[in-house]
Amino acid sequence: MIPAQFDYVAPATVDDAVRELADAGDDGKVIAGGQSLLPVLRMRLAAPSKLIDIGRIPELRGIREDGDHLVIGAMTTHYEVQRDPLVREHALLLALATDTVADPQVRHRGTFGGSLAHADVAGDLPAPALAMDAVMVVAGMDGRRSVPASEFFVDFFTTAMSPAELLVEVRVPKYTGWRSHYEKFNRVAQSWSMVGVAAMVRTEGESIAEARIGLTNMASVPVRARAVEEALVGQAATTENIKAAAQHAANDTSPTSDGNADGEYRSHLARVLTGRALTAAIG
Repeated sequence: MIPAQFDYVAPATVDDAVRELADAGDDGKVIAGGQSLLPVLRMRLAAPSKLIDIGRIPELRGIREDGDHLVIGAMTTHYEVQRDPLVREHALLLALATDTVADPQVRHRGTFGGSLAHADVAGDLPAPALAMDAVMVVAGMDGRRSVPASEFFVDFFTTAMSPAELLVEVRVPKYTGWRSHYEKFNRVAQSWSMVGVAAMVRTEGESIAEARIGLTNMASVPVRARAVEEALVGQAATTENIKAAAQHAANDTSPTSDGNADGEYRSHLARVLTGRALTAAIG
């Protein structure tokens, strides 16, 4: 199907992009890598009057250190996140989760910020961002503001950004030396996660000192498996303790039922995949 007619602009700065968004109002859409938006346009599930292409704004690309944080530009591609040495050293969970996103073609075009702003509950990057306490920096007509990941995801395909705001960068705390793994379950290659588990642990000797676990597709937004985290802290890193803690993975979640899986099955998957993710992370 051919998309509905729209105007196209390609601003060169963040300020210009924000002004274009403000002028367009609810009829404007930002296009980054286009991997989520273009299929929606072709199916006419969205018909914006104006597309604002942010692909020509240099400020939105790249990965850098800023003290005890990594700063990832919103237009940085999945491919770049996968292979960046700073991400591998200080935020390994992001690299591992990005490895599972779609296929190489999508990872070369799709963007880190675009995936987060899309806020698909089955997307693979929101749960790691939540587990890592990432902070989204968004720009609007009144300037820039920082939104913690715990407040950024509001509902299905809905974030805390207004229609006139643009995601500029993501600030990720460094977790140097933490052990990480991302485990997902999907029916066929390249499909969205039925359930995914983003797990990070910090060990001291044979014991687990800290744990952070984010769940994909277990509610209308990514959620933390806090009951599992609490059950792990101070425990020996044994298979038995991991299995026992993983049984709490579905606590305080509200998985939906759809054509891929019902809520009860998703709860089962969360427990199984949490055990696998933690076992793989700890090694």
